[in-house]
Amino acid sequence: MTTRPDLVETAQKLGLLEEEYHKIVEILGRKPNFTELCIYSAMWSEHCSYKNSIVWLKTLPKDSPKMLAKAGEENAGLVDIGDGYAISFKIESHNHPSALEPYQGAATGVGGINRDIFTMGARPIAQLNSLRFGDLSLEKTRYLLKGVVKGIGDYGNAFGIPTVGGEVFFDKSFTINPLVNAFSAGVVKTDKVARAIALGVGNPVYIVGSATGKDGVGGAAFASKDLTGESIKDLPAVQVGDPFQEKLLLEATLEAIDTGFIVGIQDMGAAGIICSTSEMSAKGGVGMDIHLDKVPLRQENMQPFEILISESQERMLLVVEKGKEKEIEAIFKKWDLNCSQIGEVTNTGILKFMILGDAIAKVPAESLVLGGGAPVYKRDYKEPAYFAEHQKFNINQVADIKVNDISKIGKFLLTHPNICSKRWIYEQYDSMVGTANQSTNQPSDAAVVLVKGTDKSIVITVDCNSRYVHANPEEGCAIAVAEAARNIVCSGGEPIAITNCLNFGNPYNPEVYWQFVGAIKGMSKACKKFGTPVTGGNVSFYNQSKIDGVETPVFPTPTIGMLGILENQEHKMTLDFKDEGDWIYLLGEPKNCISSSEYLYSYLQIEASGSPRFNLEDEFALQDVVKGLIQNKLIRSAHDLSDGGLFVALAESAMPRNLGFSIATDPLYRKDAYLFGESQSRVIVSVSSKAKSTLSFEKFMNAKGIPFRFLGKVTQGDYEIDGKKVLDADEAKYIYNNSLGAQMSK
Repeated sequence: MTTRPDLVETAQKLGLLEEEYHKIVEILGRKPNFTELCIYSAMWSEHCSYKNSIVWLKTLPKDSPKMLAKAGEENAGLVDIGDGYAISFKIESHNHPSALEPYQGAATGVGGINRDIFTMGARPIAQLNSLRFGDLSLEKTRYLLKGVVKGIGDYGNAFGIPTVGGEVFFDKSFTINPLVNAFSAGVVKTDKVARAIALGVGNPVYIVGSATGKDGVGGAAFASKDLTGESIKDLPAVQVGDPFQEKLLLEATLEAIDTGFIVGIQDMGAAGIICSTSEMSAKGGVGMDIHLDKVPLRQENMQPFEILISESQERMLLVVEKGKEKEIEAIFKKWDLNCSQIGEVTNTGILKFMILGDAIAKVPAESLVLGGGAPVYKRDYKEPAYFAEHQKFNINQVADIKVNDISKIGKFLLTHPNICSKRWIYEQYDSMVGTANQSTNQPSDAAVVLVKGTDKSIVITVDCNSRYVHANPEEGCAIAVAEAARNIVCSGGEPIAITNCLNFGNPYNPEVYWQFVGAIKGMSKACKKFGTPVTGGNVSFYNQSKIDGVETPVFPTPTIGMLGILENQEHKMTLDFKDEGDWIYLLGEPKNCISSSEYLYSYLQIEASGSPRFNLEDEFALQDVVKGLIQNKLIRSAHDLSDGGLFVALAESAMPRNLGFSIATDPLYRKDAYLFGESQSRVIVSVSSKAKSTLSFEKFMNAKGIPFRFLGKVTQGDYEIDGKKVLDADEAKYIYNNSLGAQMSK
């Protein structure tokens, strides 16, 4: 086959491989024009097609009796919670846009994830976010953090959906390329669920919401390549959001869905009109005739390809039941939103795009989508050299600490940005807007949000320690799933399902792809064990940039967003110690392990070590015991051990009610590992000091056969370890609550 070099070069400049260009020619039976090349460039980008990840994503568990929509079937996951209600939830990334324009990048990430929820017919009720930034001492990092937090806060607060929790992690690998992952959950009656599908030949196709501009043009392709010093030239690819317009779109969309006249509906996210038309058509086995000159525009002289792949925000594509046009148009007119018929469904399987009646592009819908004609690759991978080096770490190379060292280490950890209170961040978010739920702000390991109209609450969390995954991708990702489940269980909930946001470097790098494959394997085995199928999510590759002249991927970060259900409000559990004199117990076995702990990595500055000790069977058994303790009302608080180990967990449990603690360490274990190690499958609980309570607790635990030990007691005063005061309680609370704000004010 001979091909004009300029067409191949154009395709390559648009992000397509030469072999992909030839595949397009084969599909069309002719050479594509420029608009068609732009269509395939957007739809075959990694961001839309998952061409480098789908082979492994298909190995994840996806089935459950509660599952109403499997991964990839709809805009978001959908899980039945009983009583005629379902929860729609999803997490997605907006990393590259946030790296270049943090405010709008983060704001439109929030807007996009909420649209995925309400296009299902679900009203969003809660948001979370998972954020990664570089060295906080750098002005650039503080600029990015300020912009991202303000973008999330401004959009979420104005839109009226509470941000009820999240996580923030700092490491130098994220200095140039931060990660911004947004999670949203909504509730819908099971008989009101909307589908992302096109059906019914002759049914009209509408675009509703905002007018289309050039903001976001090429956004999908932009998110499918590495960040470089030239990336600033791609700044127009960053979308611009309007939360007030989104609020109107939410109400109008839910009202329109409620009529029963909406055949199918999809958010216009990545790749805009071309993505929505192709995915909905392919799913229904139909085609569409689309008149681009009927699309409401906010800029003059837009080219057809710009209209097709614009990622302007607050827009939806609707397929409406023929004959019901006036009813739907009246709803959007009432809410003062555009509602323009731009086409109709056909039986051709072809997407035909026209300007003033002239066809400017004709492509088979099936050829654009995942599972259709989009390319699928299984990349080579190999173990990085660093992995073997990390496994060589031996705790005996590090001298153990003395009691006198605890105060200094404790203060260091309580002020570290990975551990200290994120108050400076969450005070910019409204955690109560749009909900009368008072449980949201209680101190617990996961966010608990009441589902109105029921006695149930959803319990939600986002978790991933990127350092653990870097040290050992398979074990680190399994730990992320386990910690998410542990957080939900410690809050009184039952884990049900997950969504994921898989943030990695360039998939063409075999060592990066090895990290990705390992993470998928770890996620799969953990999800199978906990019975938490994967409902969908997002893959974000190309998160890497040059640091000190070396091409450096971010720490691999497979963020786990987990949904749990709290059936009985009496079983809601918090992490705070309740009263002086209560007894403190540790559930789970301590280990002589400090691998990948904040203490080892940041305080001792030893970066090369393996992941913390973890056993999936032990974890599952521990969580089963915690559920039983809560349901039998044998404990007063529960808090999982994670970053910072036992010492930080004790401090976090003591602070909410201005209490202290007095505990003893165990001479069978190293003091640093006992207090600051981050071995998994451990929880601290407090029990009433009444003899009947402690006897009932210990009898229950002995019957279960799970290791546990008495640590000490809750006190009114300071933090005491092995009979020695190591920190003043007031001082500890002050430095924990104010350290991040102090660093941000520099």
